[in-house]
Amino acid sequence: MTGDHAGHIEDTRLAEALSERYLAYAMSTITSRSLPDVRDGLKPVHRRLLYAMQQLKLDPSSGFKKCARVVGDVIGKFHPHGDASVYDALVRLAQDFAVRYPLVEGQGNFGSIDGDGAAAMRYTESRMTETARIMLEGIGDNAVDFRPTYDNEDQEPVVLPGLFPNLLANGAAGIAVGMATSIPPHNAAELYQAARLLIEKPDCTIAELLELVQGPDFPTGGLLVEDRETLIQAYETGRGSFRIRARWAVEKGRAGAWSIIVSEIPYQVQKGKLIEDIAKKMEERKLPLLADVRDESTTDIRLVLEPKTRNCAPEVLMETLFKHTMLESRFSLNMNVLSQGKIPGVLSLKAVLQAWLEHVHEVLIRRTQHRLDAVLKRLEILEGFLKVYLNLDEVIRLIREEDEPKPALMKAFSLSELQADYVLNMRLRSLRRLEEMEIRKEWDGLGKEQATLEALLGSEKRRWSRIGKDLQKMQALFEGGAYGARRTIIGEAPATIDTSAALAVEREPVTVLLSQEGWIRAVKGHGHDVANHRFKEGDGLAYAVECQSTDRLCMMAAGGRAFTLKVADLPRGRGFGQPVRTLADLAQEDQPVALFALGDDESRYMLTSSDGRGMQVSAGNLAAEKRTGRQVFNLRDGAVVQYVLPAEGTHVLCLTTNKRALIFPLEQVAEVAKGGGVSLQKLAAGASLKQVRLFCLDEGLIWQDGQRARSPEDLSPLVGRRGSAGRVAPQWMLRR
Repeated sequence: MTGDHAGHIEDTRLAEALSERYLAYAMSTITSRSLPDVRDGLKPVHRRLLYAMQQLKLDPSSGFKKCARVVGDVIGKFHPHGDASVYDALVRLAQDFAVRYPLVEGQGNFGSIDGDGAAAMRYTESRMTETARIMLEGIGDNAVDFRPTYDNEDQEPVVLPGLFPNLLANGAAGIAVGMATSIPPHNAAELYQAARLLIEKPDCTIAELLELVQGPDFPTGGLLVEDRETLIQAYETGRGSFRIRARWAVEKGRAGAWSIIVSEIPYQVQKGKLIEDIAKKMEERKLPLLADVRDESTTDIRLVLEPKTRNCAPEVLMETLFKHTMLESRFSLNMNVLSQGKIPGVLSLKAVLQAWLEHVHEVLIRRTQHRLDAVLKRLEILEGFLKVYLNLDEVIRLIREEDEPKPALMKAFSLSELQADYVLNMRLRSLRRLEEMEIRKEWDGLGKEQATLEALLGSEKRRWSRIGKDLQKMQALFEGGAYGARRTIIGEAPATIDTSAALAVEREPVTVLLSQEGWIRAVKGHGHDVANHRFKEGDGLAYAVECQSTDRLCMMAAGGRAFTLKVADLPRGRGFGQPVRTLADLAQEDQPVALFALGDDESRYMLTSSDGRGMQVSAGNLAAEKRTGRQVFNLRDGAVVQYVLPAEGTHVLCLTTNKRALIFPLEQVAEVAKGGGVSLQKLAAGASLKQVRLFCLDEGLIWQDGQRARSPEDLSPLVGRRGSAGRVAPQWMLRR
């Protein structure tokens, strides 16, 4: 910056500056970090890793080098980011449970399917796999463009040229700004078959391609349970999801006993977390048919699931596990990739294969032209050699006698500058008759190769025929070996299995106890002396509900949210139970104000708040399937729910803290699904509702035990309009 501009400040609108800079950041994230290129299926960090390993000569046949050396070269020459992110990318390329066809061969601890992390990069070693070598094949033949590195001191490839459909074979996942990508891995041999079909029949349909590419092929195997129509739609639009289940089998034991052996788990599910998930669901009593889970895995996965009773069908047991645990998961398909190097977009299966084939075709043209240029140069040199061998004596004389032999040679024998340079640099030992014969033989061979190369460049049909043959060879290569066979079995959508009979809870009387500190448990039977039940020190009984084991309970929180608890899911035994907050997402500042058994959906309850408002709600509208519950009462600031009463009777009696009483018909309180309620009684400043009763006015009211029943005539002075202030309460209502 010159002195004239020092201290110059230019006014810019904040919105314009932010949008301009954020757009630049977003585009950088999309194109240079998160989305893979449709041509080689790699993000920049993976491409730079493989190129750096090739520069270090870490071929499959060479020795290993420390990963720290590889990472150092990558961040020093090509990728100006943290070493941890680069090493994490390298580790993933070496994990055979993370990528279908590993591009890095690791030596040392590279993590496990249990979720264990890799050892530090100073301990581990790596080199490229044969698949990675194929992806880099031809990179020195001008097959792809190169661009300057971030510091302009070196060059790096824009894309890799190899004949491997890495995007679909190994899949990809990433989150950019405003967009994401999620592509499952597939079987490479099937992809080569589909690509050959696309060459032979460019107008083929997705359905025809899916006859060859059966669907995702995850490195961890498993069972894909989706119908064909779902698969076709997903691959046509580039968006969808696939349901994956663990693969299992029944292992027979003695005397009719059996257990389930899980040998493959869904992709990207960590085995350690899966076992924790199953154990947690068992504690929550969501897996009543499962007695135990054991991990007997070695190098292969072996999870043993023991049923509670041998009378249960294995299919029913597994159906409950698929429903409640990670033994069944979904993998989303979102084929959002960079096409033409820079343009993000969601492509179909056919479009992805076509884009890759166009890249293969371009690479073939560039490599062929590069070879042709080399052949023509060599033919030119050989032509000069042949002219020299016919006049060796004259050549030697010119070299010995001329001060400037190069121009003399060019003039005497009509040589080009290139030919003259090579003649002058020729060794004396080459001046023999046998060498002339070798040159003529090489000349003839290169002449034939020149014709072949020119014919290939001149005919698009020949080029696609050549690509088809190359794809066939690659298909044969990837059909064999450890990675060839399909791992994920493609199945039909499973039939619905009725588990209700097996999961049916035996109906029996229980009493549910909820403590003041929020610990809940169920004890068998009714009529308990709850005072004799033990609680934690400093804790005591808050609510006791006599119900049946098949009932549902409603827990109303002071904040107006209703939670549903299944009695069958509550802990039993002699312990203190478990915190109710583990069964319901009750906020820490919120407290239960009522616990009761829900009747049928038509049963009605009256809810009142401390600020004198109320409403009627049906049991169906109080029930909530989720742990988060349902917000039923929308309270005003400072108000809390005070009472939840069965809506039984004809009238409502309200008593306030400032000793005002009011009776009005229950029908004046509207029934709603949720809301803020209506005013029950007008409250003076600082007053709140003290008591609410529902009763039949014609039958009178017993206010307290030991008092006589108050007749309709006794109560008539308190009857008024809902929402009014009421009258001063009689003395019998204020006595304790």
